[in-house]
Amino acid sequence: MGNDALPASLRETGGGGLAATPTGRRIAEQMQGAASRTRRPFWQREKENTTMLQFNHFNFNVLDLDRSLAFYQEALELEVVEEKTADDGSFKLMYLGDGETGFRLELTWLKDRTQPYDLGEQEFHLALLTDRFDELLARHRAMGCVCFENPAMGIYFIEDPDGYWIEIVPEHS
Repeated sequence: MGNDALPASLRETGGGGLAATPTGRRIAEQMQGAASRTRRPFWQREKENTTMLQFNHFNFNVLDLDRSLAFYQEALELEVVEEKTADDGSFKLMYLGDGETGFRLELTWLKDRTQPYDLGEQEFHLALLTDRFDELLARHRAMGCVCFENPAMGIYFIEDPDGYWIEIVPEHS
């Protein structure tokens, strides 16, 4: 919203109008800010002008925490960025990060859990974007964790030790 789109009483400061007062200036700034937010997608707005929701983490429940941590480090180079353990030791939450974004994968381990998790029809997955697609595909094939390839779409999936599928997407797909 350009200054010319504001009402005259908010544009003119020399004549002692509303724009000459602190309240008038604040209203004009808010109107300009609101207009700019409605024209641009949220990811293009300046941080201080937004109050948006952001993805924080996604959860996988795991049966063997050490095995899962080793898999995610080797396969996807994810590192532990935060850990929470129940006072009574009944569960652990391990948050893994990629070192690039703030998004985290939460691995939840329950002490009393002895049976594998039922993942149902597996109609969900996590996807990671990479600029090293061919390198990772070769690594994942060598690890034996590639569970589905779709060359027509240029993607593939790997399966973690608990049966969760993770999609690998090339950066320029």
